[in-house]
Amino acid sequence: MVKAIVGANWGDEGKGKITDMLAKEADIIVRFQGGANAGHTIVNEYGKFALHTLPSGVFYSHTTSVIGNGVALNIPILSEEIRSITDRNVPAPRILVSDRCQIVMPYHILFDQYEEERLGGKSFGSTRSGIAPFYSDKYAKTGFQVNELFEKERLKEKVERICETKNVILEHLYHKPLIRPEELLETLHQYKEMIAPYVCDTSAYLAQALKDNRTILLEGQLGTLKDPDHGIYPMVTSSSTLAAYGAIGAGIPPYEIRQIITVCKAYSSAVGAGAFVSEIFGEEADELRRRGGDGGEYGATTGRPRRMGWFDCVASKYGCRLQGTTDVAFTVLDVLGYLDEIPVCVGYEIDGEVTTDFPVTAKLEKAKPVLRKLPGWKCGIRGIRNYEDLPDNCRAYVEFIEAQIGYPVTMISNGPGRDDIIYRQSPLNV
Repeated sequence: MVKAIVGANWGDEGKGKITDMLAKEADIIVRFQGGANAGHTIVNEYGKFALHTLPSGVFYSHTTSVIGNGVALNIPILSEEIRSITDRNVPAPRILVSDRCQIVMPYHILFDQYEEERLGGKSFGSTRSGIAPFYSDKYAKTGFQVNELFEKERLKEKVERICETKNVILEHLYHKPLIRPEELLETLHQYKEMIAPYVCDTSAYLAQALKDNRTILLEGQLGTLKDPDHGIYPMVTSSSTLAAYGAIGAGIPPYEIRQIITVCKAYSSAVGAGAFVSEIFGEEADELRRRGGDGGEYGATTGRPRRMGWFDCVASKYGCRLQGTTDVAFTVLDVLGYLDEIPVCVGYEIDGEVTTDFPVTAKLEKAKPVLRKLPGWKCGIRGIRNYEDLPDNCRAYVEFIEAQIGYPVTMISNGPGRDDIIYRQSPLNV
């Protein structure tokens, strides 16, 4: 059986914890898109970790972690990430990397930085990890697949050819130092040595795993609103963040995905630029940011303070619909226990009219939140394992949001740890 774990909103919803939790009963965990430009934070018996490329199931000795063909693979970061967990006494994970996976090249990172500098105040808020230049090259058919590292003459010829075109841009657009082909080729030889132990035909591996009835988790990066087709374009990422892309990015048939767990935060947060209708500011935002997550709301990759907001029912309903949600995992509910009342965004006012449908970017940028305030529960809820034991107002908050978005909340996270979870049979499942 294949389950996909994806985000409903801007990313940062807590997918890493949900993947880590569900990996206990899984055999294989697959990263199917994105790169090291975003991270998943995991808290377990080994400590607190921020993963950027590795799937969030690497902390279980019985699992195999797969880097799918849809991932933007930064080989040095992957290598360092493996060392960073084994150096903290985590058993060496079993890792497979698709031979069709494409490589984030050193110049992709430079081009990302140079373009953000060139755009100045009109930049996209990139993490400067090379992701947009990487995907530009992938779809322009000038990228490098992992398997090409093992074709010595072919690699040499391609490096020389690619450097010619890249150096024209570096010289005439960015006015930056040129790439030396011999230095780039030497770097790629080093990449080959780093990645060689893990490379295989992962699509064939997964096909056999499906025949053997093994349980596979597909782990997505970011969320629906960062999808290049359906998100807040152009302030989006460069690969599809939808569960449907999991089949492509992992190399499996689409009909094999039977469960789609879409992760929503009990409030909203985002890193990077773009429309964010329910955003809050000042001391109100600072207080929520300080209390949020485990140690505060800061990007797992960038360390940047996350933008904060109240739960957005319009965006979350849209995000769940696009994902094809079967289950909602509702995270960081425990954070809201300090509030006397909790605002929830239930609609957008655009040009004097209220809508509950998520609009295109031009209209989204004019939207004002329509807020409804719910009573808070004013107590801690960590340690509770049964839904019925939550305070009345806490359950009312969950059920109000569930009714607004129209998808069943079947998991509730009430703390950072692996066991801080409440399983629930939603009335919407009946």
